[in-house]
Amino acid sequence: MKLASYWLETATRFAGGAAGPVEGKVDVAVIGGGFTGLSAALALARRGASVAVLEAGRVGAGASGRNGGHVNNGTSHDYAGLAASLGADLARALYRAFDDAVDTVERIVREEQIQCDFRRAGKIKLAAKPAHYEKIARSFEILHRDCDPETDLIPRERIRAEIGSDAFHGGLLYRKSAMMHMGRFGAGLADAATRAGARIFEEAPVTALTRLNGHAHRVTTARGTLDAAQVLIATGPSREGPFAWFRRRIVPVGSFIVVTQPLTPEQLDSIMPTRRTATTTKYIGNYFRISPDDRLIWGGRARFAMSNPTEDAKSGDVLRAQLRATFPQLGAVRLDYCWGGLVDMTEDRLPRAGEQDGLFYAMGLSGHGAQMSVHLGQQMARVMAGEAAANPFAKLDWKPIAFNYGKPWFLPLVGAYYSLKDRLE
Repeated sequence: MKLASYWLETATRFAGGAAGPVEGKVDVAVIGGGFTGLSAALALARRGASVAVLEAGRVGAGASGRNGGHVNNGTSHDYAGLAASLGADLARALYRAFDDAVDTVERIVREEQIQCDFRRAGKIKLAAKPAHYEKIARSFEILHRDCDPETDLIPRERIRAEIGSDAFHGGLLYRKSAMMHMGRFGAGLADAATRAGARIFEEAPVTALTRLNGHAHRVTTARGTLDAAQVLIATGPSREGPFAWFRRRIVPVGSFIVVTQPLTPEQLDSIMPTRRTATTTKYIGNYFRISPDDRLIWGGRARFAMSNPTEDAKSGDVLRAQLRATFPQLGAVRLDYCWGGLVDMTEDRLPRAGEQDGLFYAMGLSGHGAQMSVHLGQQMARVMAGEAAANPFAKLDWKPIAFNYGKPWFLPLVGAYYSLKDRLE
């Protein structure tokens, strides 16, 4: 089992990085070379701005290249609960922003001709307990009537047509959801931004930001310093650099994934006949799909730990056991890849975008990053050009998380809490 991201291992690496030092002046400095930053750079460069993307490591190798490969619509929240807490109008607007995000990914793939196996397959949200299905059913009535008529409720007696397992008690089908190869999309998005005129500097971690005037900042990196009239921070759960204000508001949570050997058509039909993306309703649940080369990609929280080779391997053992319990018909199927990554979770699990102290930002994607990162990059490019209404999350405030000072010392306690909730609820 290789401890490496399947997406990064099976994609051609972006080779268009800028040579030479980081220097001079630009209209916009984008900090972060994941989907958010690359999407923003593409949109800004298309508007005629001079853009420098500053990536601490390899383009697309952070959360953008270490996720489950889902491009899902729908929020992580129960829609009825979201409407009750935020009001029907705002809940509907936020839900539709996730619909728009899938559309944005599809548009960019088409316009830039990115070969990334994008496919509209739909998503099935699987009820892990009878009570979970009852909650899904109640929420479905409001969601289907007020917001998304393309959803469908799948009772237990029909769930085998979606998932070949007895572990689930029904589900909710979202027909707008999609999937793609994340490594190929990331490299293709970087190529598109470069063609549009953006310069992408890899191995250029930002070490200091100095306010000049208005939105202008002097940006210091390991490869040099430049001045930017505007700065967009798109670093996600960055634990390094001058981003303390953002770290107070984000908890980096580990998420882990294993990938099986290629499966036969008969095996694929036995586990996922509809080939959709799938998620489960447990707090410490799973998400899974089939890869372009017929592997099962199986992910989950597994353990509340930060990603590193040792923790990835331990989490891989947990995921192996979960996979076998869900799909015993696969037997002792070989696992070829295992890796972990960080999810930038906000306290309410809703993304954030806006402006703070002259810095624009988009982050806190909370497990819905693949599509919302691309969408927010495009939308924040519009905001930076003067279209404030383009930000779908402008109405959400963003307070610091109590006792969170950037080091997630409390993750084992959080894990124990959610494990208990999974057992009791």
